[in-house]
Amino acid sequence: MNKKLVALAVAGAFALPLAAQAQTANVTLYGRLNVDFEFVNGKQADGSNPWVNRLSSNSSRFGMRGTESLGGGLNAIFQVESDLKPDTGGSVTANRETFVGLQGSWGKFTMGKFLMPQDDLHAIFGNAPTLLTSILSTADLWAQGTLSKGAGGFDARTGNNLRYDTPNMSGLTAAIQYSTRDSSGVADANASVTGDNGDHASELRHAWVLGMNAIYANGPLQLGAAYEKNKKVRGPSLDDRDFTITGAYDFGTIMQGFGLRLGIVYENTKYETPSGDLKRDFWGLSGTIPVGGGKVYLFYGRAGNGKGGAADGETVGGLVKGPETASKQWEISYSYSLSPRTLLYTGYVKLNNDCNAKYTFNINAYTINTNHNVSSPDDAVCNGEPSGIVFGMVHFF
Repeated sequence: MNKKLVALAVAGAFALPLAAQAQTANVTLYGRLNVDFEFVNGKQADGSNPWVNRLSSNSSRFGMRGTESLGGGLNAIFQVESDLKPDTGGSVTANRETFVGLQGSWGKFTMGKFLMPQDDLHAIFGNAPTLLTSILSTADLWAQGTLSKGAGGFDARTGNNLRYDTPNMSGLTAAIQYSTRDSSGVADANASVTGDNGDHASELRHAWVLGMNAIYANGPLQLGAAYEKNKKVRGPSLDDRDFTITGAYDFGTIMQGFGLRLGIVYENTKYETPSGDLKRDFWGLSGTIPVGGGKVYLFYGRAGNGKGGAADGETVGGLVKGPETASKQWEISYSYSLSPRTLLYTGYVKLNNDCNAKYTFNINAYTINTNHNVSSPDDAVCNGEPSGIVFGMVHFF
């Protein structure tokens, strides 16, 4: 059945006036189910390193989006996107890219809950063949993707946003986004919600998040830069910022029979802590190669030691100030499309944490030992080095 007709039928089940309005709009239902079987391990607090198996959902979703022409080239737009959990059942309504806005020749303005502009850079260097998700996500180290905004993450889906995206200008686009960090009726105690959305305490201290990007995509070349600032988000006097530049070149578009695509990324992160600044550099290199009708993806990334004026042992997420706090991410995957709507993939990923580093997977994090620190004795159990093998399937609808 046509997706537009299905959407109209759903709207009509709720109210006749809503159905009448939907008839003048272009409304589409969409989604994807992404489930994999994983074998994962990582050193535990007792020093053991057992392999375990689990089934995981990876950014599975169901959504509805629509456009209404307002005349003169101006359109009203909306989207409601919800998280699905096909591994365990259930869903969370409207917790993904959900917004209302206006779009025209001047660009697009939206209000709602969605990812920061920095996330738009991920596809340039990251694991796009496996949809930038699962434990294969290349945002394990980059942008501290496993953390909520309230905990210091920079690749977060924030609430209470205003955003403007420019039109495409000969391959160049830009975006700017502001998150008010207001409570929006959410109780302070509900930390599972306020981590990315805001709360009354951060509202009173005038906390906010500002992010922007610029991306150039023309033929085989892609370039991107992004800046993000968290003002008083983690605390009343704590300001954090992150800067990323990335680029990729697809040799397959200019050299027949040579399908290599290379990507590179550099990131500089700074957190303010009670004892001083905590800084880190990250860089990564990726390659995508067509093989047997599918794609091989390879990635190596390194987050350096924590540095700056903070005291040794100062910690934000997986980042720790001091010696032996670096981490490296290794990854290889293969993805194969059975059809335009069905994808199979497999891969291996490892985070090689130095003894004092505390990083884990971005999507479906795995519990590891994080007790070891710069003041721990040398013979104590080092922190974990999570790794995993995945076999997954995706269906788009």
